[in-house]
Amino acid sequence: MLTKDRKTEVITTYKTHEGDTGSPEVQVAILSERITYLTEHFKTHAKDHHSRRGLLKLVGQRRRLLDYVKRKDADRYLELIKRLGIRK
Repeated sequence: MLTKDRKTEVITTYKTHEGDTGSPEVQVAILSERITYLTEHFKTHAKDHHSRRGLLKLVGQRRRLLDYVKRKDADRYLELIKRLGIRK
């Protein structure tokens, strides 16, 4: 689960300016944390199909946000995926 402290830590790591909590970078980072948590969850709970549907929705939402960032600024997109360690 993404605790309040962990969420605050992620926000401070990926914010683009002071007071930033909703930029695409921050949103993608938070979604990535939740996706990572759920991926680990499925290693022990393989038959949890309700949560799997939620995971697929999160992955789709992250994909849309990443497409938006890529469309607006390709350099920001490359920096973000490099920092998050996705898109190998």
